[in-house]
Amino acid sequence: MEIQLLNEKNAEAYWQLRLEMLKQSPSSFGGSYEEALARPNPIEVTAGRLVQKGSYTFGCFVDGKLVGAVTLVREGALKMKHKASIFAMYVAPSHRGKGFARRLIQTAITQAKEEDGIEQVMITVVTTNETAKGLYHSCGFKPYGTEKRALKYNDEYFDEELMVLFL
Repeated sequence: MEIQLLNEKNAEAYWQLRLEMLKQSPSSFGGSYEEALARPNPIEVTAGRLVQKGSYTFGCFVDGKLVGAVTLVREGALKMKHKASIFAMYVAPSHRGKGFARRLIQTAITQAKEEDGIEQVMITVVTTNETAKGLYHSCGFKPYGTEKRALKYNDEYFDEELMVLFL
């Protein structure tokens, strides 16, 4: 298993993983599989996002295949530059339970610590996802609130736990 910062050369592989994550775990992400499929030029857009300043997407590779990813995004506004958020945390079902998710989260946290001025990292998790909540708690994230009905998919609402890690 190898973790590396993704760039535009990884756009196709990341896009395929993104489609998988949206299809496999529809209640865990703000985006939807249906919306993703309808996007024009998805590889080109993905390539641009992978090299966007202040955004870091790390990939987990097993035998050269991308099987997991996480994105850290620093806030850009002057009064919020002390914060970063973690998004799109995912490991393919066939590779779960092997510590890959923990390594991805730890890599994102390490990146945040290396960035000048980042003091806290935010993350949200659907309240019913006990595995992810346990991981985030064990990595030092603390809950500070719950957003009721944060997501709605197929007429079902999902609450999200809001969490923070102070660096």
